[in-house]
Amino acid sequence: MFDIDDTLVDLHAAMKDAMIAASRPLLPDFGAADWDGFAALYMADVHRYYDRYVAGEFTFGEQRGLRARAVFAHFGTPGFDARAEQDWIEDFERAQPHHIRAYPDVVPALDALDAAGIPYGAVSNNVHDYQRAKLDHAGLQRISILVGIDTVNAAKPEPKVFLEGCRLLGTGPAETLYVGDNYLVDGEGSAAAGLQAVWLDRKGAGAPSGSAAGCGAAEGIRTVAGLGELGALTGPRRL
Repeated sequence: MFDIDDTLVDLHAAMKDAMIAASRPLLPDFGAADWDGFAALYMADVHRYYDRYVAGEFTFGEQRGLRARAVFAHFGTPGFDARAEQDWIEDFERAQPHHIRAYPDVVPALDALDAAGIPYGAVSNNVHDYQRAKLDHAGLQRISILVGIDTVNAAKPEPKVFLEGCRLLGTGPAETLYVGDNYLVDGEGSAAAGLQAVWLDRKGAGAPSGSAAGCGAAEGIRTVAGLGELGALTGPRRL
């Protein structure tokens, strides 16, 4: 089982490109470094608006607008009122699908899984239909098994989300690898649910300080830098 955002799909790059498309009319003098800073602030989401959306506090559109509002406020951008915010959300949503791409190592990994007869699917902390469209835009239609937060009305790291993925795969938790880029939600969450946890550390950043690994107490969570390394972890049916 795979996470989707920043595991299979380069969401950061897609969001940055969509932000530029939606924001350029308000920030016409921004250069490349400015856009890097804009995207970094938005993705950092210091007010945890996305997590609060997952918890049911906001709608998906509301969390997106609130995050944008915080970034525009940081840059002191005038005129970002309620109407401008709604326009920004709509412009962003129109632009993002055109920039959704799978990481280069995804298709080869799925090809190898297919060749080895190993079933796979995805578990995501977003709603099913939105993530289904994202996978399709990325050319990953072959991933037919997908669990979203609306599938079992729960979100990672709750065990039942991972276990629903296993049920749909037809595999037991102990024989299922779960691969994701978030150490706490994907790594520790899937391990707690009884799956074989694999943390995807594409940037080589190391585990966060608040994690079990950061405290020197991580057990059972393996780390890979890319999906090409999964072959060593798949048991008798090697990739």
